[in-house]
Amino acid sequence: MTVATNGLVVWLTGYPASGKSTLARAAAESLRQRSCAVCVLDGDQVRATLRPIPGYDDQARSDFYASLAGLAALLARQGLVVMVPATANRTAYRDAARAMAPRFLEVFVDTPLAECQRRDPKGLYQLSPSTLPGAGASYEPPAHPDLVVTPDSPSTDRLVQLVESTVAARPFKA
Repeated sequence: MTVATNGLVVWLTGYPASGKSTLARAAAESLRQRSCAVCVLDGDQVRATLRPIPGYDDQARSDFYASLAGLAALLARQGLVVMVPATANRTAYRDAARAMAPRFLEVFVDTPLAECQRRDPKGLYQLSPSTLPGAGASYEPPAHPDLVVTPDSPSTDRLVQLVESTVAARPFKA
């Protein structure tokens, strides 16, 4: 029997270097200051801790995002708000995560590809353009995200407000 909780998975998707992790960390800090139990499962950090380190071919990505979604859902069922800044370049990956979570929000960090390539703090667009979503690999933007964030829009406060209203008002799955 699954026990319902007030936990929530907040999946931040967008191109690599779009600002997903920065937004997730800022929102998590703001929520902590409001006494919210929150954690950040950064896709890059989780990937780096797994052994063997997941690859970037279609099957490896599918397996990785299934594992990340399962971990996020597990933590959300413990009552945490789980921020997941991870590209999850296919709609199917995010839909599967939504199906596992007690509650789920999808946030689209809609930074133009040219801006992501300009930022590129890890040099990914130079090192592996053939496997990078948006460059060589496809990226499927969400059709109906719960929140869209652009470089021009103040976003941390909007995300925090969305999380707080969701935790307070939206029913969860049992």
